Amino acid sequence: MNLSHPSAASGSAGREPLLPALMTATAVSGVIDAISYLGLGHVFTANMTGNVVILGFAAAGAPGFSVLGSLVSLAAFLLGAGVAGRLATIMGSGTPHRQLRWVLGVELVLLAAATAVAFATSHAIVALIALTALAMGLRNGTVRKLAVPDVTTTVLTLTLTGLASDSKPAGGSNPRAGRRVASVLAMLAGAFGGALLVRHVGVGWPLLAATVGTAVAVLAVPRSDTAS
Repeated sequence: MNLSHPSAASGSAGREPLLPALMTATAVSGVIDAISYLGLGHVFTANMTGNVVILGFAAAGAPGFSVLGSLVSLAAFLLGAGVAGRLATIMGSGTPHRQLRWVLGVELVLLAAATAVAFATSHAIVALIALTALAMGLRNGTVRKLAVPDVTTTVLTLTLTGLASDSKPAGGSNPRAGRRVASVLAMLAGAFGGALLVRHVGVGWPLLAATVGTAVAVLAVPRSDTAS
């Protein structure tokens, strides 16, 4: 008898209470990418798919893109994701709430540091790229380990693919459609708000908004790992 399916379902159910925190983090990702792309020299620090493409543009000599910025972003993100993987190994698979709370707390510290740097000087773009990409790598590595279906918090390609390919017109049953749409709207709202702030007040205030949003996400993580 194959017992893997019931346990997998139970593990997924145990992570459902994390959804409010993860949706809040998704909105923060939209703010971070608005900051990095519009305010830090056309670099992504949350969305590495876009950043790899931008690195190709920069390497080809396309104007307006930075090889250094893209490489710093990729390196910091990978470092953060690696640390997240090590943390998950140390803490074990039975503590998803504690893992997420801890990593969001570190993200909060990193974004607060980036906010302080942004308000202190306008000449620390590389430092801001490194701090925000490190924070996003830590979070993304942790969310990947948690494996909450259709909630990655930083990319939407698979979410949008699922909405289309699993839809009723495509012959599917449209599972978790509400969650998928909520993820898209959260990212869109974060990007919209972040873009408005960057355009009108620079990067300091949207970084502060992202820091506050992360604090809200920390508070939204349930205190208990026991599935309801």
